[in-house]
Amino acid sequence: MPMERKPLNALAHYLPPGSLELVLPLLEQHKVHLTITRERQTKLGDYRNAWGGKNHRISVNGNLNPFAFLITLLHELAHLLAFEQYGLRIQPHGHEWKHTYSQVLRAFLQHHIFPADIAAELHRSAQSPAASSCAEDGLQRILRRYNVVKDGTTTVEELPVGAKFMLRNGRTFVRGEVVRKRIKCVELPGNRQFLFSPLYEVMLL
Repeated sequence: MPMERKPLNALAHYLPPGSLELVLPLLEQHKVHLTITRERQTKLGDYRNAWGGKNHRISVNGNLNPFAFLITLLHELAHLLAFEQYGLRIQPHGHEWKHTYSQVLRAFLQHHIFPADIAAELHRSAQSPAASSCAEDGLQRILRRYNVVKDGTTTVEELPVGAKFMLRNGRTFVRGEVVRKRIKCVELPGNRQFLFSPLYEVMLL
């Protein structure tokens, strides 16, 4: 995965106003090697603990809007803090991580960095954090309001049943009915069925 390395002060470009001075001390204190990556479909960020004399490593997708970037960075910092406090034997998104992430969120919420709609959703998230901010549909719907609009792009849930759409790789589908928290879609040709996240971004045909 191509990566972009920048001085820590360059983070101001990716973060909401007022958050850089809160983030930098954490990165410097814990000796974090932060990498900004190109867009990844499967994850927004990741964390690798320090080993063999190397620093802790965190990567965050650089295409995120500033609020999503900060939330993803805090998610990964919570992994680091939980590792330092509890060690390697904890579950990646177990009780220890949830407790740590809740504390980190509450600390940042005190500084009124986030708009009211995002802050309200983060207060709810702090009660019981999900393993990935991607998994929190309510939060992702709100964060999407702050994205740069891409021409022709929509989400699967915004399409009417029966609408045809295309993925970035050119595969074509027909939007079907909701099945629990996913949307059943049929690939063309072949009629193979797949379940999509309601918030998956696609191109309407």
